[in-house]
Amino acid sequence: MSQNKEVYLTEEGLEKVKEELEYLRTEKRQQVAQRLKEAIAQGDLSENSEYDAAKEEQAFVESRIITLENMIRNAKIIDAANQDKNVVNVGSKVTIEEQPDGERETYTIVGSAESDPASFKISNESPIGKELIGKKVGEIVNVSTPSGTIQFKIIEIE
Repeated sequence: MSQNKEVYLTEEGLEKVKEELEYLRTEKRQQVAQRLKEAIAQGDLSENSEYDAAKEEQAFVESRIITLENMIRNAKIIDAANQDKNVVNVGSKVTIEEQPDGERETYTIVGSAESDPASFKISNESPIGKELIGKKVGEIVNVSTPSGTIQFKIIEIE
């Protein structure tokens, strides 16, 4: 992640990032340090898989801490309540209809850090999200997928 890239987050998303950061800085760091201490106590580190695994976990935790700190530093809070409801923006809840079969789905456009397709939260950087941003009700968007182009009509923006 670029260190200066804006990260779109809702207030809820920012709180989750802060909670994860606090957990990693306190509890997880201590757990990893304890694992390292126990592995070192076993002796010969050259063939100690416990030590290697703990060092890898330590590197992951420290990397994640840096990532989360950058996310918080570069957070741009999404205020959906004050957005233009006539245009799709990050934070908009959008109902789209697949053309021509008429299947409808409603998605909330969020930043990539909060993306969760299973919960119908799609990133503004995803293929569908990119195409929806800036569009209005009634417009048709074409989304390129590995299996071809799919057309969606924007039905509603909340």
